[in-house]
Amino acid sequence: MAQQTASAPPGGLLARLNGTHHKLALNGFLAVVLAHWAEHLVQAYQIWVLGYPRPQARGVLGQWIPWLVSSEWLHYGYAIVMLGFLFLLRRGFTGRARTWWTVALVIQFWHHIEHLLLLIQAQTGTIFFGQTVVTSVLQLVLPRVELHLFYNSVVFIPMLIAMYLHLRPNESERAQMSCSCAGHQPGLRPFATHGV
Repeated sequence: MAQQTASAPPGGLLARLNGTHHKLALNGFLAVVLAHWAEHLVQAYQIWVLGYPRPQARGVLGQWIPWLVSSEWLHYGYAIVMLGFLFLLRRGFTGRARTWWTVALVIQFWHHIEHLLLLIQAQTGTIFFGQTVVTSVLQLVLPRVELHLFYNSVVFIPMLIAMYLHLRPNESERAQMSCSCAGHQPGLRPFATHGV
């Protein structure tokens, strides 16, 4: 019985996500974020380069499944999932990388609030800000396509900086890491000599 306890991973799922499975979780999360960001880039390309009318500029998936573009539930769901993963994976970062990851988390929190406002309007039928369609706060200044391309970019850029710094930690950051993302074994001091 004692042996089973000793071999059980400490701290549960959150500890594994930020320890032994941090790299896998980050790569999976990055793939989802890139796919979503690519959809926004395609939608912008359809409008600005191909000259599509905005209602027909639906990205790649939206061409086959049009309701994806207009579903406030889907957009809010993605915003909440992204916020959740930014929060859950934050513990695995140290030093400068954690600072940049936190910047992405804070921006995504606001992006989530904007999507919540859109969802509330869509669900209640009450349009805010004297507009004729569901509208978020910054959408009063920027059109929706450009705004969400901007939001996804300003969350993505600090995420990339954080991941870059996470893979290239300085000595102090490496010593604090609980994952092996930078080729480091948690719990071992770098360059330590054993048996001396």
